[in-house]
Amino acid sequence: MLFITVVLNYIDRANLAIAAPAMRTDLHLDSKQMGLLMSSFGLSYALCQIPGGWLVDRVHPRVLLTVLLAAWSCGTILTGFASTLTMVFALRLVIGILESPAYPMNARIATTWFPERERGRAVAFYISGQFVGLAFLTPVLSWLQSRYSWHAIFWCTGSLGILWAGVWHAFYRDPLDSPRTNAAEVAHIRDGGGMPEGSARKKATPIVVDDLVALLNKRQLWGVYIGQFAVTSTLWFFLTWFPTYLVEARGMSFVKAGILASIPPLAAFAGVLTAGAFSDYLLRCGVNVAVARKIPIVTGLCLSATVVTANFVEVPALVITCMAIAFFGTGLSSITWSLVADIAPKRLVGLTSGVFNLLGNLAAVVTPFVVGHLVQGTDFSDALIYIASVAAMGALSYILVVGKVERLQDPAEIA
Repeated sequence: MLFITVVLNYIDRANLAIAAPAMRTDLHLDSKQMGLLMSSFGLSYALCQIPGGWLVDRVHPRVLLTVLLAAWSCGTILTGFASTLTMVFALRLVIGILESPAYPMNARIATTWFPERERGRAVAFYISGQFVGLAFLTPVLSWLQSRYSWHAIFWCTGSLGILWAGVWHAFYRDPLDSPRTNAAEVAHIRDGGGMPEGSARKKATPIVVDDLVALLNKRQLWGVYIGQFAVTSTLWFFLTWFPTYLVEARGMSFVKAGILASIPPLAAFAGVLTAGAFSDYLLRCGVNVAVARKIPIVTGLCLSATVVTANFVEVPALVITCMAIAFFGTGLSSITWSLVADIAPKRLVGLTSGVFNLLGNLAAVVTPFVVGHLVQGTDFSDALIYIASVAAMGALSYILVVGKVERLQDPAEIA
């Protein structure tokens, strides 16, 4: 269920990128204005991560996701009726606010349902939904745009979200409440470091400002925060500017760009599944958590830095190959979420995930905006250099800043 939720989550983020070439013409937007528009979701999404994480630690995911998914899907449908830059900007801000608890909630659900040694594959599987959605829905939505208009993209994706909200509410349960789990399975989850009581716990220690300060003082967390900014930078280039890059810099039609734009996400899908399986395999072989999680993340960030090689080729097949290798690297490094689940204090999984997502997703604001300015009146060469440089910075952060990986002690217990 998380897999399908993430598919819808990310297609609601990427639909603007698919609509962008036609929308720019229709609304008379230049590259800087389009970059600002693409940053709007990331701005509100990032700023609401901490309150979103706080909410996740207090509201059951069955109720929370049902309400939020239906609400942001309505916002997506309304985007299809927008006719000005201001209207689209405002709606994307609202959608970003409503989606902000989604990934902290996913991290809590993963901790609720899976023991530590199975969590890497579980996280990898649901995260892969973001790439599967891009791979299979991008060509469909591109065709929909060419057949009808860019407005239809938002009407279609919003309607799918409303339908899934009903399915989620009908079927999701925590392990202790699910009719499909037994006592042995619950014990297996708990003994393996999971939290089968999950959000069903009735008495949680209140989260205070001191908790947030304590989390911000952890060197290990700052290492993964910087790394996540780098991972998210590459991801948001593909989520926002990649279709426009193919149309404007490489001269492709909407339909051809939509078809070819589906190839790098398939590579990323393979990357994220490879990372999860390999990481959990290393853990089962007795390799420590730090090495098992870091190897795919650092390797992935190094591969993401190769995106700059697209500046030196002209043949479309080679361009897509360069992009596919870079996005495969993004998939490899996407298991950063399992690392957060491994080191966050159990009481503060939601808050820790919220801070992680806040600082990482500053890239969702910075990347579209910076790329928009770099390509204004020129090509995409400088933009690809920027993405590669940030990816290299992320790899160095994991090598030099992130130390021993172990669950951090709860600040309340230290006090």
